Amino acid sequence: MIQTVVKRDGRIVGFNEQKIMAAIRKAMLSTEKGEDERLLQTITDRIAAKGNAQMTVEEIQDSVEMELMKSSRKDVAQRYIAYRNQRSIARKAKTRDVFLDIVNIKNNDVTRENANMNADTPAGMMMKFASESTKPFVDDYLLSPESRDAVEHNYLHIHDKDYYPTKSLTCVQHPLDNILTQGFIAGHGASRPAKRIETAAVLACISLECAQNEMHGGQAIPAFDFYLAPYVRSSYIEELKALEDLNGEDYSALYDETLLDYIKQPLDQLKGIDRVRQHAINKTVGRVHQAMEAFIHNMNTIHSRGGNQVVFSSINYGTDTSAEGRCIMRELLNSTYQGVGNGETAIFPIQIWKKKRGVNYLPEDPNYDLYQLACKVTARRFFPNFLNLDATYNQDSEWRADDPKRYIHEVATMGCRTRVFENRFGQKTSIGRGNLSFTTINIVRIAIECMDVEDKEARIAKFFAKLDEMLEVAAKQLDERFQFQKTAFVKQFPLLMRSLWIGADKLKPTDTIESVINQGTLGIGFIGLAECLVALIGKHHGESEEAQELGLKIVGYMRQRINDFCDRYQHNYSVLATPAEGLSGKFTKKDRKEFGVIPGVTDRDYYTNSNHVPVYYKCSARHKAEVEAPYHEMTRGGHIFYVEIDGDATHNPQVIMGVVDMMDKLNMGYGSVNHNRNRCMDCGYENATPSLEVCPQCGSTHIDKLQRITGYLVGTTDRWNHGKLCELNDRVTHIEGSQQQELF
Repeated sequence: MIQTVVKRDGRIVGFNEQKIMAAIRKAMLSTEKGEDERLLQTITDRIAAKGNAQMTVEEIQDSVEMELMKSSRKDVAQRYIAYRNQRSIARKAKTRDVFLDIVNIKNNDVTRENANMNADTPAGMMMKFASESTKPFVDDYLLSPESRDAVEHNYLHIHDKDYYPTKSLTCVQHPLDNILTQGFIAGHGASRPAKRIETAAVLACISLECAQNEMHGGQAIPAFDFYLAPYVRSSYIEELKALEDLNGEDYSALYDETLLDYIKQPLDQLKGIDRVRQHAINKTVGRVHQAMEAFIHNMNTIHSRGGNQVVFSSINYGTDTSAEGRCIMRELLNSTYQGVGNGETAIFPIQIWKKKRGVNYLPEDPNYDLYQLACKVTARRFFPNFLNLDATYNQDSEWRADDPKRYIHEVATMGCRTRVFENRFGQKTSIGRGNLSFTTINIVRIAIECMDVEDKEARIAKFFAKLDEMLEVAAKQLDERFQFQKTAFVKQFPLLMRSLWIGADKLKPTDTIESVINQGTLGIGFIGLAECLVALIGKHHGESEEAQELGLKIVGYMRQRINDFCDRYQHNYSVLATPAEGLSGKFTKKDRKEFGVIPGVTDRDYYTNSNHVPVYYKCSARHKAEVEAPYHEMTRGGHIFYVEIDGDATHNPQVIMGVVDMMDKLNMGYGSVNHNRNRCMDCGYENATPSLEVCPQCGSTHIDKLQRITGYLVGTTDRWNHGKLCELNDRVTHIEGSQQQELF
């Protein structure tokens, strides 16, 4: 007798004979003779009695066909078989339609899910085929019923779900000194340790590229200036030795001489050892500039993940005050300002200036001149973004200004906003650590389901109860993914688990990664705080103090529950201000279909990014900053603040400095500035002319407006999905014109 049934998705459920009867009855009713209740019951009883204790859905359906064929109702058997075939075709239809869209390079939200991926190329198409095939497998076989139900009903989004079966981790901050001093094996050949700046820059590229193929998220270097600085000195010594060969002199006394800076100067008025020193400096600066230029060029042209996208890379710098570190930063910034190729803005790496008082923020600080240069570059090229090391939650008591490795105690960020710093299971640092995986909660949907409660207090209480339930589901789902990830072997990640991840150097290739991955973080994100608040009390946090109070209460509650999960599951959980790209329209589309158009909630094609003030809400930069600032301390898994500047900011870096000042005064952690930048897609020419229609250099009308999609740039908006394009069109400016603004 049948007792349990194995469904197509692998779940085991109790046998229900009513389902057999319903299917046969439907087939009977579609025939001329109609229903035969006696035969219906006889066939059902016979199948239930003769079947094995556990059978699959397909086996039961085969039995139904056989019993119908043996009966006098061959007409019913034919209809049942036809109906069964139709259902099989219907189950495959969705996959077929998605695959045809990929084949025909349709511009839709499936093919434009990731704007950094060119899904029109053969490699990009293969990635999408694999992605769309893998997601159903994850739903059917790797997710718990509870998690699958939350995803299906639009409460949860599991990021990078297509990578779930690979057991890969999200991202990592590269301890580049390991690579540069020890070398590494990447594929067939081994890379030797670096001896000069050119080699060091290339190895930095290769490290980022190789790790990208082992992970599903971004790659970052936490202290680019500190790591590359020694190779400026070694290159300088090389130049001195070349002069020794040329002049037959001994300049070894200059090898370890302290230099105040590496600045190119004319040799005309210099003689003797001063001329030798300056000549070596000039040559070194030229080499460093070329190395930085090559690094940026490589990061915009080297493909990873099957060749369909450039490396999703970030570099942090700003706090090395040595002459060599300053040289790295200066030439990196100069190269960024000049642009790549035909002068276009580089979209990678995401550059992040680590701002710190006493180091590079105040006029008396040693790197203040480089901070000024960084603001000048941002005003033209969007990067660097600014990471505030002075924010209370970004500080480490072990940081010392005279510590040559003080960067170990400095927070670093990556990608759109991912932040990893606090650590329950080891040293508080960003280096050699990253996010393991993250999942986002649709708090808007939860709020919509509470709108029918008339009493406001009861409505909000119901929201928190439902939010608590979904937080439990999300935390459990992330733990389940962790338990799956930890079974991976070290040999599956030959670079990551050999040279990059903290503690992995002690493991053997056949060991699992279980003992080290708890150094990473698990992120629980949220989207649409603004729409959530409108659903609950009628206004968002940018327009109402009451809404702001409730918004802080919601995110604060998430932070509190996260701490509980850390204790219960023994992981580094964190709250993430989700960088919504493909997700921005996905949640909204489903919610609108079910609940209709709700003003201020589902009436646009996207939900607002995390805790941001809506892009369409017109307010000053100061007001936006004051509203969003308190959320940064709560969202330690990652956050970002940005403002939109109207017009050309190229010649006004002061406005960038004003934004950084706001971040400093309001204890914000990470921020950036958006402004107008046109790019000719044919020749690469760029300028900031409003509404440019024709390229002044080549006459092309193929003009794209370079924009930041979340925390990173995309070279063309052609690859943006529908939701993000709608958001882009709604964006308003917060600082009018490029004139100096009194932001405070």
